[in-house]
Amino acid sequence: MARATVRRRVVRLRDGAQGVRPDALAAEEPLEIRVGGEPLTVTMRTPGHDFDLVAGFLVGEGMVTGAEQLPALRYCAGTDAEGANTYNVVDATVRGGSTALSAHRNLLMTSACGLCGRDTVDAVRTHSRWSVAEDGLTVDQELLYALPDRLRAAQRTFESTGGLHAAGLFDARGELLCVREDVGRHNAVDKVVGWALREGRLPLTGHLLLVSGRASFELTQKAALAGVPLLAAVSAPSSLAVELAEELGLTLVGFLRGRSANVYARADRISSAGSA
Repeated sequence: MARATVRRRVVRLRDGAQGVRPDALAAEEPLEIRVGGEPLTVTMRTPGHDFDLVAGFLVGEGMVTGAEQLPALRYCAGTDAEGANTYNVVDATVRGGSTALSAHRNLLMTSACGLCGRDTVDAVRTHSRWSVAEDGLTVDQELLYALPDRLRAAQRTFESTGGLHAAGLFDARGELLCVREDVGRHNAVDKVVGWALREGRLPLTGHLLLVSGRASFELTQKAALAGVPLLAAVSAPSSLAVELAEELGLTLVGFLRGRSANVYARADRISSAGSA
């Protein structure tokens, strides 16, 4: 199997001196996603939890909403120059799902960004099975402030490489249920959502999703399609992310650092959010 980290020798510069030392790097490799044997897309990702990644990607595409619609996931032959399986091709069997949203997605995605844009806003409304606007979740400010440290403590690969994004799924009490890391922020979210799908937990009513970077339109879309009522990020949201959160009734929190945060949509879910 491919590894999440690779070792390389580097020249270390420090205080005018040079030295050679080993360094751990976050691995980045392509993953081809197939549905029923037909190529769908290729994404650059950190190897590990690939089945979760594919399952979450299909949820984000509106193709599946329950584990029963995804009866099988398997690695296909993808070989290197020596003929060894690279484990970089996954084929999914989808039953009873929809391919309408994914029809235009047969493309190469980088690890930096998936597909973002206004043209998919209506598609999210059409294909989202659950209404996050009706979710009765409420969160105390103190609990919210504690989440970044809990997520960081669970980032095992980040500690050795410093080069990965993370996504963490929490319940209403602040318990960390699942954490996934990847060079791509959207991949990390897909891995969390895919885990939830395969565990039969969708929709994620009453849950919180925390991401270690910024909150893009696509991450907001993925949260809504999984039924998550609150998305928090340690960095900034984009304007489209805020617009989509407002339209869908999803609570969007940005700049969650230390004991401060900005709530861009549905602040009523945060207790005493307007008193500071």
